[in-house]
Amino acid sequence: MKMPYKLTALFMALGSTALLSGCFHDDDNPPVPREFSVEVSNLTNHQPFAPVGVVLHEDGYHPYTLGAAASTALETMAEGGDVSDLISEADSHTMTLDTMTGTGIIAPGSNETLTVQSLNTQPRLSLVGMLVNTNDGFIGLNGVDVSGLGLNESLDLKARVYDAGTEANSEAAADVPGQGGEGFNASRNDRDFVAVHPGVISMDDGLSGSSLDQSHRFDNPSARIVVTRTR
Repeated sequence: MKMPYKLTALFMALGSTALLSGCFHDDDNPPVPREFSVEVSNLTNHQPFAPVGVVLHEDGYHPYTLGAAASTALETMAEGGDVSDLISEADSHTMTLDTMTGTGIIAPGSNETLTVQSLNTQPRLSLVGMLVNTNDGFIGLNGVDVSGLGLNESLDLKARVYDAGTEANSEAAADVPGQGGEGFNASRNDRDFVAVHPGVISMDDGLSGSSLDQSHRFDNPSARIVVTRTR
């Protein structure tokens, strides 16, 4: 039986109202981003960390790759402690969700907490920061999966020290920022690939020209990083 015109119009109006109500409901209750606090603790004896950079991203972004040449942005951070180019590079990457830079030096025995967030349900986390009493050494995390963290759950991670492979480990005062030496230099005079850092030798162990002593040596891991989902 054909529905009377007035009833048809009424049902159409009710349907439109339901659709509009759904739209208003979504606007009133927007999705809440996942938020992560990242606490970075310096475990070394005498190796301050330059301001660290944290990147929250999808699978497909990497700040460095073991066995591959460092990007210029990574070299700049690893030789001179300036992470801004690496963060700018990350910000322009299609897989990046959020970035944050530390506010200052993290002294041995100290820590700093940074916060990143995203609506993405499959986030990964990367982090880098120079050891200033080295030529081109840095702590690093590379694409750690944090998607499984529930609210108020944490991952307790340890970070080792890597060598950018862009500057020979002379340990000379003229080449080490923490000793008043030069930071970034575009010239590369080492093996030109990222690897685990071989460690500090120091003047105490007979390295001619080294400005470092045994207090600057470090063991791995050199940083503790606690990632907590706070929202």
